Amino acid sequence: MNLAEGVQVVSFGILATMLIGTALGVVLATSIVYSAFLLGGVFISIAGMYLLLNGDFVAAAQVLVYVGAVNVLILFAIMLVNKRQDFTPYPSAGIRKILTAIVSVGLFALLSTMVLATPWAYSTTSKAGDSSIVLIGEHFFSDFLLPFELASVLLLMAMVGAIILARREYLPEVTPSDLPQTVLTLPERPRELVGAGSETQE
Repeated sequence: MNLAEGVQVVSFGILATMLIGTALGVVLATSIVYSAFLLGGVFISIAGMYLLLNGDFVAAAQVLVYVGAVNVLILFAIMLVNKRQDFTPYPSAGIRKILTAIVSVGLFALLSTMVLATPWAYSTTSKAGDSSIVLIGEHFFSDFLLPFELASVLLLMAMVGAIILARREYLPEVTPSDLPQTVLTLPERPRELVGAGSETQE
């Protein structure tokens, strides 16, 4: 973006503060719904930083994919899940929090040292005529063609597996003795629970 240096510094400061605040809210909020909303704020802050780096396509993909799809999916999953019992804290929850804080502080110190020790340099060359969408497409279908296709196959396999697992209660009635028992055999959902769940929903 062709902005003045002062505007860029102020914008980066606002986005960085928003990013750190919402990220802390994700892990510190007691309500999982609030954590999901704050996660959307993290994604929007990252998209704003992409805009400051002239990554307009990546910023749009960040908002559309992560905020518009992933975060909304998380919210629907949280709101539609029927929680039957409250979460019980583990006996060693305090020790886990201390260990988590130590690891987080260590990672923050490592990243801060790396940022401060790296000799950053400003790029003086400008590629105003090149579109980021064209460049990303060229890299996807030339340098990163194999990882791009493998990711597509993995996503397709995950989608098919999710559909099969979600529709297991609609499989025909079979006895366990009729099916060959292998390591990859998944246990069927009890028919009584499925019928009771459908009756309570009606």
